[in-house]
Amino acid sequence: MARRAEKPAVGWPARPDTSLALNRMGTFDWDLDGGRMYLDPTALEVLDLRPDEYDGTPGGLRSRLAPGEEARLDTRVAQAIKDGRSHYGAYVRSRARDGSPTWTHIQGHILRDPSGRPYRVIGILRDAAHDPGEPGAGGEEIEGRRRMTGVVERTTAILAHARTVNDVTDILKDPQALGHLGAVSVMLGVVDGGRIHLVAEGQLGSYVPEIEYTRIDARLPMSEAVRTMQSVILVSREEFQHRYPDLWPYIEPLSVRSGVYLPLIAQGRPIGALGLLYTREGEFTAEERNLLMALGSGVAQSLQRAILFEQEHDLAEGLQRAMLPRRIPDVPGARIAVRYRSARMGRDIGGDWYDVVPLGEGRVGVMIGDVEGHDTDAAAVMGQLRIVMRAYVVEGHTPGAAMARASAFLRELETERFATCTYAEVDLTTGMARLVRAGHLDPVVRRGDGSVHRVQVAGGLPLGLPPREQSGTGSGYPVTSLELHPGDTLLLCTDGLIERPGADPDSGMRELLAAVHSGPIDVEELADVLCDLVGDSGGGDDMAMLVLRRRGTPTARGGGPLQQRLEPGDTKAPALARHLIRAAVAAWGARHRADEIELAADELMTNALVHTEGGGHVSMRLTAQGRIRIEVEDSSSALPRRREAGDWAVSGRGLMLVDGLADEWGVEPRGGGKCVWCEFELVAPEDAA
Repeated sequence: MARRAEKPAVGWPARPDTSLALNRMGTFDWDLDGGRMYLDPTALEVLDLRPDEYDGTPGGLRSRLAPGEEARLDTRVAQAIKDGRSHYGAYVRSRARDGSPTWTHIQGHILRDPSGRPYRVIGILRDAAHDPGEPGAGGEEIEGRRRMTGVVERTTAILAHARTVNDVTDILKDPQALGHLGAVSVMLGVVDGGRIHLVAEGQLGSYVPEIEYTRIDARLPMSEAVRTMQSVILVSREEFQHRYPDLWPYIEPLSVRSGVYLPLIAQGRPIGALGLLYTREGEFTAEERNLLMALGSGVAQSLQRAILFEQEHDLAEGLQRAMLPRRIPDVPGARIAVRYRSARMGRDIGGDWYDVVPLGEGRVGVMIGDVEGHDTDAAAVMGQLRIVMRAYVVEGHTPGAAMARASAFLRELETERFATCTYAEVDLTTGMARLVRAGHLDPVVRRGDGSVHRVQVAGGLPLGLPPREQSGTGSGYPVTSLELHPGDTLLLCTDGLIERPGADPDSGMRELLAAVHSGPIDVEELADVLCDLVGDSGGGDDMAMLVLRRRGTPTARGGGPLQQRLEPGDTKAPALARHLIRAAVAAWGARHRADEIELAADELMTNALVHTEGGGHVSMRLTAQGRIRIEVEDSSSALPRRREAGDWAVSGRGLMLVDGLADEWGVEPRGGGKCVWCEFELVAPEDAA
């Protein structure tokens, strides 16, 4: 296990500067590893918290943050960490002890260890609700102007961090934001072709409905502001009635006496309009008009960024979805559900993928993978990898060989990207699954009795990396066998499902296992429940998930499998295996065939020990068709051949015996080796006598 990089020596907690306290600026120190957070006395005072009320964790701030602000702040911190930045800042809505609204400004400095891993955040926290007064200022007019200036500045600063149109509208609809301007209603319209789409309105009961969609050439103030790219200012009710008679029926029953409609202009063209309605009457001063124009400019820039962000994200997400399967085929014997959720990162898209490949004869291949990076190149590589993996398994390559070929394909692309992947080939008739893993998360299985565990799949290197030096003929991707009983559920997912901003991945895995354990049986409902673990906070990684449930009613586990390792030179292992096989055959009601089954198993074990290197292992189980199946796996890819032994030969009759004793037998390539198997009916053939 690699040693964790040493952290720079910074005392805990960081010492506050006296000058900060004198300016009503508190400090905080957040230990990301331990989850503790220290607030100095000034910080507690800014948040109106008593020392005995604060528990020393980030959760202790929840009582002083407005609804939704905690998630927004967490997203801001997570994004700064993900982008590799060392600083972040945010204005958040907070509440005093009596519930009155206020604003708090937070600035943080992220500390990282030499390996680049963030482990601590040190910063300042200040009261942003009131700006310092002007020397000699007095009276309501100066106070109102100062308050209006502060609100415009803070609102513009908050809008600078808005990433989506919803972020913009949420800020404008908040009565504690622009409501300080004295407006009783705030409306935001976005240009959509030749129309204006009203996407946000302010306080309920004071909204003037100019219809959800209006024409730009309509005789309405918002349409005129967009059409002329000039502000429309109305200073009396009479002016509303005279200039806009179509709007007057909506204004008349309200206490509105004035209004301002600001065109939102970006890069020389109108993209929308902002409407503010007031109960005051009279002219707006030159300073007020300038402040409103500055507000309009800030809203326009923020809105344009949000529109471009959503357009880019929709385009990128559309490209990524085009690379994924358009539909999941119906697979007899199984119920399968898939989910994909992208992180809202603009043009940044990931390389997560899933696929379901029917293989015939009751078999199905399922896969999940993740290409390194978040860009269109990652999506393009993802699409190519998914296609070649599908092609290799459809061609009949074993799981280990298919994974090795996909890795070689990615190296030949010379993209300098690597990918992780898990592939499972499931025989839905017998329930046996063969899994290979290339640097990916282990799968999770929920048994029919409700128990949940991670499947320890022997793993190889991520796809695209140079292979290790190997001895023998192995592919570098060993195969792990797993039996899925009727009612068992297999879950494959990418790490976006368990990663949480600022949290340990192990805690995300524990949360996932608990959700799988308590989740519904139906795979579609279970997939929805697991998606809810990720949440809609954004800023995280992409997530892909595949859930497969073997149809049928869960049964008792008395039908195997039985497994025994065979080591070269170990004479006790075959004897123990024969003893276990005979006991199991008797328990399964086939005592009359015990000699045949034991002899056939002994021949297969002998072949593996005599004709191959490295030994192998023998397994025995009861199939869904009521047959006893013996499997002997070894590390040699050379297929056995049946020989005709002479009368006096002392060897060469092994496969002849197996062919004569078993009802059916065969050979299957597996990874870097093979599996020789035989099956016996529980009921003896009629000619057994």
